[in-house]
Amino acid sequence: MSEKIRVIDLFAGPGGLGEGFSSLLDADGERIFQIVMSVEMEKSAHSTLRLRSFFRKIYDLHHRIPEQYLAYMANPDAAHLEDLKKAFPDQWAYADHEAVQGKLVEGDPSYVEEAKRRLVGYSGYTVIIGGPPCQAYSLVGRARRTNDPTLQGDVKQTLYKCYLSFLEGLQPDIFVMENVKGILSARLHNEGVLGMIRADIDKAGYNLHSLVVDDPRRSSDYIVRSEQYGIPQARHRVILLGIRKDHDFVPDQLRPSHHPSTVRDALLGIPSLRSDFSRRSRDYIKENWDDYVLNAARYESLHCGDPQLAEQLSGLTAADLPSMCYSDHIDDEGRNLLSDWYRGRLDDAGSRLLTNHAARSHMASDLDRYLFCAAYAAVHGKAAKLDDFPAYLLPNHRNVEQSVSEHRLKTVEFADRFRPQLYDAPSTTITSHISKDGHYFIHPDFRQCRSLTVREAARLQTFPDDYFFEGNRTLQFQQVGNAVPPLLANQIAQIVARCLGRYAENYFDAEAHRSDSNN
Repeated sequence: MSEKIRVIDLFAGPGGLGEGFSSLLDADGERIFQIVMSVEMEKSAHSTLRLRSFFRKIYDLHHRIPEQYLAYMANPDAAHLEDLKKAFPDQWAYADHEAVQGKLVEGDPSYVEEAKRRLVGYSGYTVIIGGPPCQAYSLVGRARRTNDPTLQGDVKQTLYKCYLSFLEGLQPDIFVMENVKGILSARLHNEGVLGMIRADIDKAGYNLHSLVVDDPRRSSDYIVRSEQYGIPQARHRVILLGIRKDHDFVPDQLRPSHHPSTVRDALLGIPSLRSDFSRRSRDYIKENWDDYVLNAARYESLHCGDPQLAEQLSGLTAADLPSMCYSDHIDDEGRNLLSDWYRGRLDDAGSRLLTNHAARSHMASDLDRYLFCAAYAAVHGKAAKLDDFPAYLLPNHRNVEQSVSEHRLKTVEFADRFRPQLYDAPSTTITSHISKDGHYFIHPDFRQCRSLTVREAARLQTFPDDYFFEGNRTLQFQQVGNAVPPLLANQIAQIVARCLGRYAENYFDAEAHRSDSNN
């Protein structure tokens, strides 16, 4: 059996990149990569990261999910966690050692030295993965901080230097660095950030490669558009593949999928839920949720000015509305290409368990808008623009009111729009903003009248259903939104493995071969 390739995972979040690398298997079904150190600052994300490391270790014992882990997922309290740790003490100790809760700071070599210690006695290939926090690079963040004098000094602008210190100190054979598209145009002290990064990486002894073209000539050649590679989400990120200059490896590129994945594919089997009223709305809304939604549908059907939409809304009945605000089990709705990725291990364990699937509560006025937006998208196959809204549904924000008066509805800032996901297309980008409100992440089924749950967002990010997110719901959303889609990372891991002389099939390759053998 070949020795596993060692991986250091920096700014790991809940572990999306690491999950993709860890899930890449060789022809014998063994993991090709082994994470020896992952570093994350935020407490809940670190807890998720550690639990997943633990899960991998206990799953590998018998290639089956233990009952104790299922019990903890179903009831994640201290007692069940203690039972789990007692059942597998060695595996917990490993995970607790592997996943480090700590803050990477420019100029602090302590974590680089710790990584060196963990590689003592190992002479094989080493890979570093991770994405320095990106808020300061994001187009959104920079637009909001255009006149903020602190932007140039934002520590997040230079956290890539921490990543660079690991390259300089460890000299890994290959690295993978992920960041937002905004890094292509970001500037620091009047110098382009990407240019600075490329110069520093070159000085550290690495050649940069693109994952999408073999001869990158433009900065945009480093953008990976996830929806082109089977991910049910239009997530566009800069991903840099660096290879140490003393190697002559020629990396492959990601192969576009012949079967694009959609929101419908991702949400297969996820039970329908109803939302509820926020605490503020409960103080003045006297109707129950069902009556409120039905009355809103009737009113909108009479005043929307759209015959097709009116027909859709007027046909809504109480029998159409979901009855539950949360669900802890999957529905039996068939299978598709992504089913084994999401449910394979749980299916093998005979479990229908589903976690992190509880609807948010919403203001009554937002329920009206969610109902309209999702129904409009169901009828027209696209999201409503702000000027498609009936006047009584317009958000009460200053820039909307100004735009109405100036007849510039189409140029209103995106933050004041409400956007449903479309069943038959990839989702919009799942970001950490989903932790603040669900306006940009409205469920495509207008009968549910709500935003996405943590589990639905995790599905769109391609986290398996046995991936449990720790912390409160806000922190769970942040973890999901900040992560790299594991199924994309799995395909990147295959490219890295092949550079290092290890044959591997990514998930889609394996599914294709399985399908061929069954035909």
